[in-house]
Amino acid sequence: MALLEFEGVDAFYGRIQALRKVSISVEKGEVVALIGSNGAGKTTTLRTISGLMHPTNGTVMFDGRDITHTRPSRIVELGISQSPEGRRLFPRMSVVDNLFMGAYSRNDRPGIASDMERVFTLFPRLLERRTQIAGTLSGGEQQMLAMGRALMARPKVMMLDEPSLGLAP
Repeated sequence: MALLEFEGVDAFYGRIQALRKVSISVEKGEVVALIGSNGAGKTTTLRTISGLMHPTNGTVMFDGRDITHTRPSRIVELGISQSPEGRRLFPRMSVVDNLFMGAYSRNDRPGIASDMERVFTLFPRLLERRTQIAGTLSGGEQQMLAMGRALMARPKVMMLDEPSLGLAP
């Protein structure tokens, strides 16, 4: 059984159909990339998996559970996190506070501290900037922070929307 199954999903923005019968299956440990032109539905697919949009048809299954109409906070608790397009940080909060926001649904303090260290190991620049206000970071540093924040949820599935957007070559 796939870890994530997105089966026959239709989704609309008003009267505009953004997804038509989209199906995706992701196995545990698998890396999947959605590639397409602007407006192809990549972000809409991720938003639907995250519970930020509800499909008009089709189902979203995660770890054997139907999450089609599950609220986003519960989806994070179940093990899906996202680093959204445009980073969507808390710009007036510090790097550390932004990382803690990624662990908001957790209550295991030792695990949170351990994961914070893991993020700083993956992104040493964030350790150097840990007290800096997120909105003053460079684009690349903000992207690191967005990914680190998503990792703080200890996801089984981590979705990255436009992870290289705004980064220097």
